[in-house]
Amino acid sequence: MTQDNLCQVAILAGGMGSRLKSRTGDLPKPMATINGKPVLEHQINLCAKHGFTKIALLIHYQSDQISRYFGDGSKYGVELAYVIENEARGTAGALLDALDVMGQRFIVLYGDTYADVDLKAFWDFDSKRKSAGTLLLHPNDHPQDSDLMEVNMDGVLIKVHPYPHSELDDHPNLVNAALYILEKESLISIIPNDRKSDLAKHTFPGLLASEKVLYTYVTPEYIKDMGTPERLDKVERDINEGLPERLSERNPRFAVFLDRDGTINEEVNHLKSPDQLALLKGVPEAIGRFNRAGILAIGVTNQPVLARGDVTPDGLNQIHARLDTLLGRSGSYLDRMYICPHHPDRGFMGEVAELKINCTCRKPLTGLIDQAIKDLNISRRNSWMVGDSTADILAGSRAGLRTILVNTGHAGRDHKYDIKPDYIASDLADAAEWILSGHAKTVSKLMSIALSAESSRIILVGGLSRSGKSTVANVLIEIFLMMGKIAHVLPLDGWLKPACDRQEGGGVLNRYCMDTIAFNAELVRSSSCRVNIKYAQYDRKIKQIQSYKDVSIGPDDIVIFEGVPALLDDRLLGIANSSIFVGVDDHIRLQRLRNEYSWRGEDSFTVAEKIASREGDEVFAIKQAASRAQFHINL
Repeated sequence: MTQDNLCQVAILAGGMGSRLKSRTGDLPKPMATINGKPVLEHQINLCAKHGFTKIALLIHYQSDQISRYFGDGSKYGVELAYVIENEARGTAGALLDALDVMGQRFIVLYGDTYADVDLKAFWDFDSKRKSAGTLLLHPNDHPQDSDLMEVNMDGVLIKVHPYPHSELDDHPNLVNAALYILEKESLISIIPNDRKSDLAKHTFPGLLASEKVLYTYVTPEYIKDMGTPERLDKVERDINEGLPERLSERNPRFAVFLDRDGTINEEVNHLKSPDQLALLKGVPEAIGRFNRAGILAIGVTNQPVLARGDVTPDGLNQIHARLDTLLGRSGSYLDRMYICPHHPDRGFMGEVAELKINCTCRKPLTGLIDQAIKDLNISRRNSWMVGDSTADILAGSRAGLRTILVNTGHAGRDHKYDIKPDYIASDLADAAEWILSGHAKTVSKLMSIALSAESSRIILVGGLSRSGKSTVANVLIEIFLMMGKIAHVLPLDGWLKPACDRQEGGGVLNRYCMDTIAFNAELVRSSSCRVNIKYAQYDRKIKQIQSYKDVSIGPDDIVIFEGVPALLDDRLLGIANSSIFVGVDDHIRLQRLRNEYSWRGEDSFTVAEKIASREGDEVFAIKQAASRAQFHINL
């Protein structure tokens, strides 16, 4: 064969599929069907789609069934060559037999995987590098029974860690995805001709031992083994639910950017060792939900311990390998971790001088997020930032993401930056529920209300404590923005009386400076020019004023007054154009109250006492006030 006629792709299609016998009978494994087509047909179509039309099928078990089905390949727009392996000699042995028909560089696919990968982009990446080949890697939800690859900062493969893995070892979750580009010349002297050998377990370590260079290509694109009935069903489910499409390069991806310390793992001041890393409750399950939904989970973390000299790059890699291991044991993974190693302040013993700079990647600057968006083709508008500090929230806001502050770690109490999150969640699990379900449902419920209230100047949002009033108000801001309207939320808690002036059991209205609230509402309603409103911002944990917020309100802006007493004051109701009552199941509301008080450090007796007082003080009156609202929404 001339070089022009040599094959560009080798598909290892010799498997028997003994674990799939209940589905395939005597058919070879690559003929197992996904949505009515053999997986091998899906692979051939993938190759043709990306311009790889000369394909060698490396077949063994029931080879005639494959050759009869696919013929010369013209039906699929490709040219097929068949290489029949008479004696099974493993993936490397099969490939050795086919080298005579392969080009100098070629793609290798396994016949028991379903892939939706941009092969042309993969090929272009490899063509820019001089090496013995490139391996496609990805994190997965079962790294403990996968071959894990160790790479350096340049993406060069350093070591193969075949499974099974010791419980004592931590490795980055970079899994061999069984898709490669290989150089023919490098393989000839490495693959033995007289025994079985495996590409992952023998050939790649052999290439490394002979000082050959292998690059790696890490991608979130969809590629899954379908070699068991359960995995076959999962692949088909994923396709039907659109997971490969969401993970592909064809459209901008959705992502959740996650701060590390205090959001994913317990806050430790300058964490220096893998032994200090402990996941927060519910984190693996929350990240697993993002994984299954096709939403990229991306870590973005400031790590000044590198600049301080407290941790070496290798030490940080071990910390993150520990993080990958802990997540992997629960079936979840981060798609990427982006790190800022810098810190501008000098004067620490042992500091690394070249990292002591003013950079563009240290949060609240957006460099880490911007780089991830560029690398992974991420939609800003449809993505989120979740963190526990004001730096996280400001970075997310500056980057054009929706933001969620979690009440773990610092819980926003670092008070470094004057920034308000779009939403607040108790922890990452709560944030995941809002991102994956709650937000869309609430938008749907509020859309008709927003349309009815779009000409309003003043909107009241009232309801019981912890019913979701601030959430409703913030979703309304989003909807109004889509409608071309600017809206502001003024939380009535900004006019709470000092704790010493509040009388327990004295009624809801007696806890607030209602005269000042009504004055500001009337000022907004009657003004034909821009007005400024100032209100207090509380540290919710210690119930003290932390700062004051100035809001500049234009004459055409919508203003939402949100809070417990919003529907109780006749003056406010007379000033407002629209009013909304927010309801929630009492069981959910009471649990939220318990969580809130516990977060503040109250003991169980005090929590029960305060909840009982609040129930008697406000529940009846506020539920009665629901009848005064024009609109009702239950969360």
